Amino acid sequence: MGNHSHVRGFLILGFSELTELQLPLFLFPYLLAVLGNLLVICIVCADPHLHTPMYFFLANLSILDISSLTVTVPKLLAILLTESNTISFSECILQVFSFQACVAIEFLLLTAMAYDRYVAICNPLRYTIIMNRWFCALLAALSWVTGLIESLPHTIVTSQLSFCDSNVINHFFCDLTALLEISCTDTSVILTMTYIESVFVLFTPFLLTLTSYIFIISTILKIHSAEGKSKAFSTCSSHLTVVLLLYGAIIGVYMQPRSGDAVKSNKLVTALYIITLPLLNPLIYSLRSKELNVALRKALKKKPTLFASKCF
Repeated sequence: MGNHSHVRGFLILGFSELTELQLPLFLFPYLLAVLGNLLVICIVCADPHLHTPMYFFLANLSILDISSLTVTVPKLLAILLTESNTISFSECILQVFSFQACVAIEFLLLTAMAYDRYVAICNPLRYTIIMNRWFCALLAALSWVTGLIESLPHTIVTSQLSFCDSNVINHFFCDLTALLEISCTDTSVILTMTYIESVFVLFTPFLLTLTSYIFIISTILKIHSAEGKSKAFSTCSSHLTVVLLLYGAIIGVYMQPRSGDAVKSNKLVTALYIITLPLLNPLIYSLRSKELNVALRKALKKKPTLFASKCF
């Protein structure tokens, strides 16, 4: 099998039914998402009032959103512009690794943000002591490093798969599930690894985030004044909205029932996850965060060169 199963590259099928619409449907949301997240990063860096744990993690989330977009969309745009839908084997494996890592890092970062909101609402008097600069940096570093390490084992196993009958990937990037569908190797090992890792990357962060919000909601309900409840809830409403969108998208991608249209619907939901969430995250935080709104207005009033110098 080893003599004829190695392929030099794959063919990305993309959305063949949307041939003329693929470029604008991916290009403009991609540019808006990148610009929106870059704006959040610049505002957080430039405004000293936003040098807090909450906005530190938000800047990390924006960096991650740009990274996850860059993993998949530019290659797809290059394919659409050149009309050459090929991707090399090494590029494909790199996409598998990078995409899986971005998903894992996002769950871990949102879990760290949930803990930050838990401390802010449930233990406000010790908030500055617990969520100090070094501890926040440690949580962020652990999220990034753990996500990268976690995605490495099944990426290595994926790189050893054999592809005998077809090298056509019915997706718009090298998705792990799409690769497993065209492999002629027994994929039970990698599927078992994926399920085990999903418990660590998906279920454990979900439990930690859920536990944090149980304590948060319990604390908010004990507040007597309606104004106090509203103020406390507003500090975590943005994060809660992003968490619900993320888990909803992941459930739609990986937990939908298998059917004849499963591949087509999986591509659509994955596209919505990859493009829409990075586009919505800056909007959600800018609309729901008073501090970010104020900082944005100040930034718009300043000269662009002065603002850029503070960011970079």
